[in-house]
Parts: sequence; structure tokens; C-alpha cells
Amino acid sequence: MSKPEYSIVIGLEVHTQLKTQSKLFCGCSTEFRPDEPNTQTCPVCLGLPGALPVMNQEAFRLSLMTGLALNCEIAHETRWDRKQYYYPDLPKAYQISQYDQPFSAKGWLDVPPEKPDGQPTRIRITRAHLEEDAGKNVHDESGRGADSGVDLNRTGTPLLEIVSEPDIRSAAEARRYLESLRTLLLFLGVSDCNMQEGSLRCDANVNLHVRGTDGSIVATPIVELKNMNSFRNVELAIEYEVRRQLQQFMKTGQKKGDVPKQTRGWDAERGETFTQREKEESSDYRYFPDPDLQPVVVTQEEIEAIRRILPETPAAKRVRFCTQLGLSEYDADVILDQGPELTGWFEDVATLCGDGKTAANWVTQDILRDMKSRALTITGFPITAPVLGTLLKAITSDRITTKSARDVYATLLRSADAAESITVEDIDRIIKEQGLEIVRDTGALDQAIQTVISAKPEAVRDFLNGKQAAVGPLIGMIMKQVAGADPKQVRERLLAAIEATRPA
Repeated sequence: MSKPEYSIVIGLEVHTQLKTQSKLFCGCSTEFRPDEPNTQTCPVCLGLPGALPVMNQEAFRLSLMTGLALNCEIAHETRWDRKQYYYPDLPKAYQISQYDQPFSAKGWLDVPPEKPDGQPTRIRITRAHLEEDAGKNVHDESGRGADSGVDLNRTGTPLLEIVSEPDIRSAAEARRYLESLRTLLLFLGVSDCNMQEGSLRCDANVNLHVRGTDGSIVATPIVELKNMNSFRNVELAIEYEVRRQLQQFMKTGQKKGDVPKQTRGWDAERGETFTQREKEESSDYRYFPDPDLQPVVVTQEEIEAIRRILPETPAAKRVRFCTQLGLSEYDADVILDQGPELTGWFEDVATLCGDGKTAANWVTQDILRDMKSRALTITGFPITAPVLGTLLKAITSDRITTKSARDVYATLLRSADAAESITVEDIDRIIKEQGLEIVRDTGALDQAIQTVISAKPEAVRDFLNGKQAAVGPLIGMIMKQVAGADPKQVRERLLAAIEATRPA
């Protein structure tokens, strides 16, 4: 059977833990403490008889911020439902969630194109709703035994579930959607999005629409992929699942309904998915309104008040960086992908030096390189935004050359490595001590040029005979004689002097 035409259909369900100090319906801490299991629980999150939940207002506020930033329609009234299922890590045997009346729906998120000259892809958001998290099953992976335990510290932690429409058409696009969503959540300040700690989790619903020889479309059964702990693993799992479903279709020629929907896990070590169970339908959860919680009513005035305090989104920043600061889309994305702290740091530097492109070049190259080599975040980096901004201002004002600025920067880092404090005043001191200020005395420069021309007549002849590279060593000699000379000015005056020696 030849390989048929097909399209990939992907919808993503993203769960992000909201940045609150206490859980969704009780006062227990949400701090991540894997080495202290079952120390952050109470009768409410354990579901003990007689314990009544009370909604965390801050969790609802952060959810509203996210819904508005995702361009969702915000419901004026939302209610809580009980989602019935039993796992060892769910002591109540139900999860408080939102089903019939979520607080937001019908939104969208624009995803940057794969290629710089492409157009963004708009992925529709079906709904975003609040729910409480379950606990975590902990298994002995030492090989010495088969003991398992349950850590209920996470039980009741506020989660925001963001469900996309099946608008995603490739594994790479799914990854870009997740990266864009994570960046948005970080800039909103609603979550730390730490996948290693479970603060951001993703399930992918994947199937294929296969075109038959008669032109009809056959949809393979939807598979929900779980256990993916990184964006790269999401991409790899979807790529594998697409190949598996296509091979299965080509082997069996299945019709819709021949194979049930299923949930499959991702085995990162083997690079393949594996069957876990048949996929549940909503009816399997036997949703009904939670009798212990009142509906939440939000006025239009409250919605507008939150809308007014929304920070600038990463998408808006990207446009501003490119149109107002002259950055390339690549540079803008590199900066934004580092998160809100470094992005704000970059904006401070750009404002101080008055040149966004110069600031971007230094941040994306020197700063990120040295942060990585020192294993530091921007908040712990010894070169502050005022210091770098002042240094770059010396370049943009033609006080020193870029090469000289790198010498100053290296000196500052050496001082920091020696545990010395660094201030803006150090820049002026280093420039003067090392004689790095651009030479304005063209007389001294012209004298050095004539000295070099006289000392290297063979290089002058080579240049006059068309060998352009012959002037490189001459420029180096002049720069050594005249500290702080501008290489551009040296080259221009040297070439003019050499041309003056050309025979008539």
C-alpha cells in the first residue's frame, strides 16, 4: 500500500500551576517540597468529612488575567463541578473543576512562524478553566524493590487548564505554541512554568485525517499523549505517534471506530509511546455541580479593572522591538525567550544607550554567553543594566570604539570575579587609565600613517596593484602607535594617503 495523503490534527491541553501561596480551596502551602511528602495537607484538601472548601480569590484573579491575555470571552458567572474518578493520588475520589460553565472561552494565541518571512498562525483557545490538582504517585526506581507511595502535598494546588482547538498541524508547531504560551504566562507573572517541578504540564490529542482514493477523509482514532516533561519530548512524542498511526492505518485500512480512542504514555528512553488505557469520555466522569461551593459572579467593571493592569504581552513587545528599536525578529525572539527579567533588563540598557540594536547585539551575544558560563541569571549577573547602558553609550556617542568597549567590559568582569564591586564610575576610570578614548588629533594619526607607509613600501605596492588585504597589517601597526584610534577613521585616512602615492 502506497503512502496516502494525510493531515495531522493536534489539540493541546496545558495545565499550569498558578503562582499563589496557598491552595485553591484551603490555606495549605503550595511550595514545592518533594523531600517532605504529605506535610502540606489538611482536612479540606484530603476531603475529610465535614471539611468545607473556600475559593482562593488570588487564584481566580490570576486566571482572569490569563483569560484576558488569551483574548477569551469572560463569563460573568461560573460554577464548580465535581469530576468523578478514582486514583490513589486523589483521596476525595473527585476533582473540583469547571465543566459546564468555565470562566473563559473562545480565545486565541498567535504563534510565530517557523521561518522569519512567514506569517503567524492563530491557534484558537476552546476554554481556560480552573481546577485543583491531584497528588503524585511516587515509585521506587532504584531497582531494589517495588515500593510505591503517594505524596499529597500537591493535592488542591490551583491549576489553570488551557485547552486549544485542534488547529495545530505539526509537532514543530505544537512546540512553538507551547513556547509562546509559556512566555506569555511568565510575562503575566501568573506561573513560574517550571516543567521539572510539574508547574507546567501538557497532554496532546493527536490523530490523522487520511484521504482515501475516492477523495473521502478517514480520521484515525484520537490518541491522548501523556508523561511528556519537556517541550522537546512533546515534539518527539507527536512525531512518533504520527508515524505509528500512519503505519497502523496503512496496515489495517481502518475505518473510524475500528480502534477505540486511547491514552498513551511517552517513554523518553525508548523514544516511543505505549498504551495506558482506553480514553475516557466526559460522561465517564459523571460531572455534577459541587454542592459546597457557590457560583462565582464577576461584573464587567471587575473585568475591565483587571484588563487595565495587564502588562504588555510578549507579542506586543516583539512588534515594538522590531518597529521602534530596529531589532530583527530573531533577536527579539531570543531576548523574549529569556523571560521577563532579562527582557526588562535589555529595555533599560537600550534606553540608557539610545540604540536598541547595539543593546540587542551585546545582550544576545556577550551577556547571554557570560551568564551561561557563570551559571547565573540576569538578577545575579555582576554587570548591571546601568553599567552596560553607560558603557554602550560611550560607543554610540563616539567616545570609544566597540573594540575598546569590549576591553572595558572584560576588565569589569575580571573585577567582578575578584569580588570587587562594579559601578558606573568605573567605566570612565578604565577608559582613562587604558587610554581608550577615540583620538581626535588627526595630526598624530597622519604622522603614524606616513611612518607606516615609509616602513612598508612593499605592502603599499601590493595594495596599489589590487591586493586589498595588504592594508590589514598596516592598519594594525597604526592602531598600536595611536591608542584609541578609530579603526574606521584609520582605514579611510590610510587609503587616502596610499592613493596619494600612486604614480600619475
